[in-house]
Amino acid sequence: MRWMRRLWAARPRLGPPGVVWANRSWLAMGVAVGVVLTILFTSGVQPLFRESTEWEKGKLLVLSGRDQSEGGQRRALINQWNAEHPEQPAEIVELPTEADGQRSEMVARAREKAENADVYNLDVTWTAEFAQSGYLRPLSGVDTSGFLRRPLESCHYQGVLWALPFNTDAGLLFYNKSHVTDTKEVPLDLDDIATTSTRRLRAPEGEGLAAGYAGQLADYEGLTVNALELIWAEKGDVVDETGKVVIDSDRTRRALRWLADGLKGDKPVVLPDSRSQNEPLSTQAFRDGKVVFMRNWPVAHRTLQGNRGESAGRPGIDFEVAQLPGPSVLGGQNLAISAKSTKPRAAQALIEFLTSPRSQQLLFERGGLAATRGIVYQDSRVATEHRYARTLLKAIEDARLRPVTPYYSRFSDEFRTVVRYALDHDGALPSNASQVLSAALQGH
Repeated sequence: MRWMRRLWAARPRLGPPGVVWANRSWLAMGVAVGVVLTILFTSGVQPLFRESTEWEKGKLLVLSGRDQSEGGQRRALINQWNAEHPEQPAEIVELPTEADGQRSEMVARAREKAENADVYNLDVTWTAEFAQSGYLRPLSGVDTSGFLRRPLESCHYQGVLWALPFNTDAGLLFYNKSHVTDTKEVPLDLDDIATTSTRRLRAPEGEGLAAGYAGQLADYEGLTVNALELIWAEKGDVVDETGKVVIDSDRTRRALRWLADGLKGDKPVVLPDSRSQNEPLSTQAFRDGKVVFMRNWPVAHRTLQGNRGESAGRPGIDFEVAQLPGPSVLGGQNLAISAKSTKPRAAQALIEFLTSPRSQQLLFERGGLAATRGIVYQDSRVATEHRYARTLLKAIEDARLRPVTPYYSRFSDEFRTVVRYALDHDGALPSNASQVLSAALQGH
């Protein structure tokens, strides 16, 4: 090879003592070596240092709660992915229905040494815990434009993007139009709910009513959500933006007293059965005409929509939805990559597919799950066929996140203990409420 011979001839030669180079052609050699190394690096060596962009092959396992979308739309999307990507087929592994059971199972699997998941479908409150514990792999190179601000915010922890929002949620106030015939009667605050409820309970046409308002007050996450929303409606708070517990305030006590007092009496404002009810049971009570108002997630709208007409001898129900008197708790689920996944690029591609505008529209229109992208709510067909969509969008935009902490589960447990005490003591707080909640936020 001639270039090699020229390079050898241009090599530096040692001269007499005290003279470093006898041949100043060393400069030519340096240039030649630089050229050769550049050629080698760009043609053969550099790719060794460049991360592959190809998707890994093999099955992708998605750990998730039960598919509660109408018609199993989540599985329909997975089937679509599998048809288009046969070398990276995905499978949903469904876990227990209750959120607490899902979290426990996911944590147990994340702690195992073996790879047993590629994607986690996390409740929005678990992102911090899973990220802090090292169970997740950060996302990179993702275009997050188009996602609604609040759902996307729940995917970050300590400035890092750990997930993408799969579906979102915001509580709505459902009301029976047989009892609320004028939109001016739609409640704007808790006192409005109490006033309208009392009026309807005492009216002749309210004979079949058991109470004015139903929520989810059983001892599970529903109680945490409902209590936070009622406190926010009174402009109180539990944890402020700096992470400080501020539950010990007059506004917070007023909200808890409203709830405790509302559960009492022969014609109570709040349905006493709410203390043992979850979302489906509240929906059933509203469907049966037992209450005027109900706080629930948007999925109840699809259930009730099918009951507008008479069915099985029961009269139909004519209802509408409005925003809650205060901000809603932000609900929903986020998709994240397991830190143990050996197929992270394929897993991220799956996540981006499931959260794409088209997938989000299908999940909303066919599955009844609140979309995480704003463009879905701008669709003319959505606006026409789902009139509550704009109300839902506004509720999502106004929603608030629950306290962001890796120890959220512990905090929620302690907060529910505080709320149950308040309900049994006329809205009063236990003397150590602030200390207990502060400790829980820190994992103590």
